[in-house]
Parts: sequence; C-alpha cells; structure tokens
Amino acid sequence: MNFHIPLDHGIDFVGDVHGCYDELIEGMDRLGYERQPDGSYRHPNGRKLLFLGDMMSRGPNSLKVMRLVMEMVKNKQAYAIDGNHNWKVVRYLMGRNVTMANGDERFVEELERYEKEHGKEKAEVFKEEMKKFLLSLPSHYIITDRGKDLAVAVHAGIRDQDIGKDTHAIRSFTRYGDTDGVDEKGRPIRKDWTVNHRNDLLIIWGHDPKPEAKVINRTINIDQGCVFGGRLTFLRYPEMEIVQVDAKENYANDQEHPITKHFGRA
Repeated sequence: MNFHIPLDHGIDFVGDVHGCYDELIEGMDRLGYERQPDGSYRHPNGRKLLFLGDMMSRGPNSLKVMRLVMEMVKNKQAYAIDGNHNWKVVRYLMGRNVTMANGDERFVEELERYEKEHGKEKAEVFKEEMKKFLLSLPSHYIITDRGKDLAVAVHAGIRDQDIGKDTHAIRSFTRYGDTDGVDEKGRPIRKDWTVNHRNDLLIIWGHDPKPEAKVINRTINIDQGCVFGGRLTFLRYPEMEIVQVDAKENYANDQEHPITKHFGRA
C-alpha cells in the first residue's frame, strides 16, 4: 500500500466528525469549499479535505456524513483514514458478531430508518458501498511535498518505527492508540504515545478528545469532541491555521465526559 499523498495546493484536516453533519458543512463553507450540482464539494483553489477517521456513530447524521465523504473521496476531493468506530461499523456491515454500543447503536438506528424510507434493496446497496469504502481505508497517510515527507495523518496515534508500514498490530495501535485497560467508569486508560515521537514529521491525529488543538512534541490532536458538545476542528496545512465550529448540542448526551464538562454542555 502506498501511504504517500501529495500536499499539492494544501490539505485541510478535520478531526472526528462522528455524524456531526451540520458542523462539518459549516466548517467546509468557512474554508471555502463550494457545493457542486451532484451534492459533493470542491475547493476552488484545489485544496483537499482529509478525514481523520470516525466519521460516523454517536452523532445524529452518520449516513449523510458517510455519503458526503465517500463522494468526495471518489471525486478525488478528499482523503479518509481508518478509525476504531470505522472498524466497528464495517465489521457490523460484514455480519460479524459485534456489540453496537457506545454510540454505534445510533448508526444502526439510522440504517433502520433509511431502510424504512427507501426500501430494503436500496439500503443493502448503500450498506455494501459503505462496507467496501471502509475496508479500503489506510491506517495512515504521509503527506509529501517535492519528494520530502512533512506530516503524518492518523486516527489514534502511531509509533515512529511504524510510519509507512501496515500490520495487524500497527492497525490496532492506529485505531485505538496506546491503552492500558479501562477505568472505573469504563473509559479507556490512555498512555501518552506522543512522548516517544522523535523524528521531524508533524503527526496530526484525533480519537482522544482534547480541550484545545495545540502542537506538543511535533504532534497535534484536532479532536475537540464536537459530538460531546465541544468543537469540530479543521487544520489548514501547511498554514497551520486552526478553524473551529462550535457544536450545536451535546449529541452524545454524555454528561460525565471531560469535554462535555469543559465546554459547559453538561
């Protein structure tokens, strides 16, 4: 698999969308993306979006987000990478025995409504499209310019020695990060993988919501927990300009989440 993609006219990274379609569209509008007759979006200056995984689940409009992402990737106007909720959803679509909980059940509810409104045949076609798309996503991308590697886009994290490689163990790390069990509330205990980052590449990631998007040890987390009532964050690269859209509500209805409390959505 070729993990390298060109910087070209610039890339706009977007953190975990989690079905927050309205906030996604608002952010794209602010970044200058223009709606096309087919419903897709394109930037007049040739910039492209890069979705850092977990486009669906927990939020209210997973199917609309997925339709948009798939169309933009198909039209070569966006890139997308794998994530832990992506992996849960694709296994569900494959018929595997997975427990759709922690917000993934909302994706299932949307599918059921879609089937009622559009019929079983159309729903099966949509599910097959999503399955193929999600299975095609890489674990990470390396952004290059004129033959030089500049940055890495990944969902939950990556070890320096794994950049440009792909194994089951690497996929697990890029989906879930470095974890050490769960706490008394059932939340993952996350270890700080960023402290071991040594090379010059900027690593852009999401997955573990932080109150602010700031560069720490050549890494930047741009998941500010939109679905928990935080913000949807976009990073314009190489300008390193942050663009954020406030969540319209706490969609996940998780009153105890640190991001919910930070942004006063409890």
